[in-house]
Amino acid sequence: MKKIISLLLLSGIFATQLSAQKHDDDKSKRPSPPATTTQKIKSGATITISYSQASVKGRTIGKDLEPMDGKVWRTGANEATIFETDKDLTVNGMALPAGKYGLFTLFQGDNVSVIFNKTWDQWGAFSYKMEDDALRVTVKSSEAKPAAEKLNFSISTKGEVTMLWGNKKVSFKVQ
Repeated sequence: MKKIISLLLLSGIFATQLSAQKHDDDKSKRPSPPATTTQKIKSGATITISYSQASVKGRTIGKDLEPMDGKVWRTGANEATIFETDKDLTVNGMALPAGKYGLFTLFQGDNVSVIFNKTWDQWGAFSYKMEDDALRVTVKSSEAKPAAEKLNFSISTKGEVTMLWGNKKVSFKVQ
């Protein structure tokens, strides 16, 4: 009898674990849910940016919330942000082959390094390796007006990629 009760108890625990795991797999239930923006630009390339949409929630960027000055940021929450292009591009005039990249940023004051890393399938920036960078371009950040409560990316048909996050605005050109 004790064996049957133990077996039923273990089965119940196992079923609860499976149910919890299934719920965890639903990324839309996360505090920073997934978001995607896709645009076909004038040159004919289709650009897709997939990211987790973090929220400021009254916190201070650079103090309580990423990006921290001088530290590589996954440019979103959860998994690293993914930048994908179906054709070769130039980013601010520098070549980037067609493919999928982890999109990272490195803020240093108003200067921002936009980093396209060959390792796109990773959690956060914990596994980031500089030697896997395909391209880095440096741009200036400006003040977002109004401030964006949620991280947001947009891509214009002219190839202007813009990230808004709190009071930060970062843009670069793809062709």
